[in-house]
Amino acid sequence: MAALYVMIPIAVIIVALAIWLFFWAVDSGQYDDLEGPAHSILFDDEDPRHQAGIDEAERSTDGDDERKT
Repeated sequence: MAALYVMIPIAVIIVALAIWLFFWAVDSGQYDDLEGPAHSILFDDEDPRHQAGIDEAERSTDGDDERKT
């Protein structure tokens, strides 16, 4: 029974830490582009059509940042 007095506060602290880390990751933009890195390995970086797609994606994300502020 005495172990519960120690384990419950530790569990609450761990859950609070996990929630804080999740919200920190969301606020710092970790989940903004989930598909881009997965698709980028399929294309050759030297391909001009691929580079144009990268440039277009960067322009669209820059516009999103301006709208947020």
